Amino acid sequence: MSYFSQAGLYLIQVVFGFYILLVLLRFLFQLARADFYNPISQFIVTLTQPPLGFLRRIVPGIGGIDLASVVLLVALQAAELWLIHGLIQGVSINGAGLIVLAVARLLQLTVYVYIVAVLIRVILSWVNPYGTRHPVGELLNDLTDPLLVPARRLIPPISGLDLSPIAVFVLLQLTLILLVRPLEDAGIALMLR
Repeated sequence: MSYFSQAGLYLIQVVFGFYILLVLLRFLFQLARADFYNPISQFIVTLTQPPLGFLRRIVPGIGGIDLASVVLLVALQAAELWLIHGLIQGVSINGAGLIVLAVARLLQLTVYVYIVAVLIRVILSWVNPYGTRHPVGELLNDLTDPLLVPARRLIPPISGLDLSPIAVFVLLQLTLILLVRPLEDAGIALMLR
């Protein structure tokens, strides 16, 4: 690869990666019913509203799930993969494989978001065990409670030590191994046909 191709690849990954992360966080915050008026939520909504506002006129939500966000996420991820593999690397790409690989990459990013969120929440609990009303802490609580609360029911605290994050980490890693990686392999195989 030439230096310009490497620079282009880097810029594509940064720009698409940042925006995909924002749209994914908005989608996950909506699913978790996080505080909409949180300053971080408002920042994410402001940056993601233009394309989502347009898509919501075309793609309705179903059962509390914002399908416009899902469509935008898959389209952005597929566009990033097409630009990287098809345009820059010159690989012939199958559309069905591209969509499967895009979904796999989005699931992988979702798992990584939860891993990082739980890890940050654990670290914050060590620093300030009584909690604060900081916007980041509140969003982390809203985002991770759907995973940690059921894990706490299964594994109650032992001598004041909460082991539920470990169970969540194991579950998330198993999701990567048993769901995301096979889907990613299938997407790559389909894409390069």
